[in-house]
Amino acid sequence: MGWEMDEKTNRRNQMDSQITKDEPWFDEGLRFKCTGCGQCCTGSPGYVYLSLEDLQRLSAHFGLSEQEFAKKYTRQLEDQYALLDRPGSYDCIFLKNNQCSVYESRPTQCRTFPWWIHNLRDSSDWEEAGKRCEGINHPDAPLVPSLHIQKECMTYLDNLLDQNFTLES
Repeated sequence: MGWEMDEKTNRRNQMDSQITKDEPWFDEGLRFKCTGCGQCCTGSPGYVYLSLEDLQRLSAHFGLSEQEFAKKYTRQLEDQYALLDRPGSYDCIFLKNNQCSVYESRPTQCRTFPWWIHNLRDSSDWEEAGKRCEGINHPDAPLVPSLHIQKECMTYLDNLLDQNFTLES
């Protein structure tokens, strides 16, 4: 466990120093403002994968053990836990009246949207993401600094590495 944290910290430090060396295509920043429309939580099929930290945070939110939370709100896909969809739809199980009912405890995957690597590879990926999210390039959106975007993207990537875990019985 200690090695993993040291390795993760080392990788993060290397990437943080890389961030300041190479200028991304969005060096001037990008415009984004969450409008609360709920579109990122509904629609086409997809998965919200959880890290152990996500599962612990959500379990605490509901006052459940990790095992109880996992049994009630997740499905296991190979070695990963993903949130369930609302029955009969592809909506997130925590989407209520187009609002996230666990907003303060929401998973890292949700917290870091839209700063996911596949939305940031180039400007056409960003424009494509904007077709599914009205907050991307919204006229009232603030300009989000490049460094903040890159750090959120790194948080998202780190979280991907933390999604394979086993719960103790």
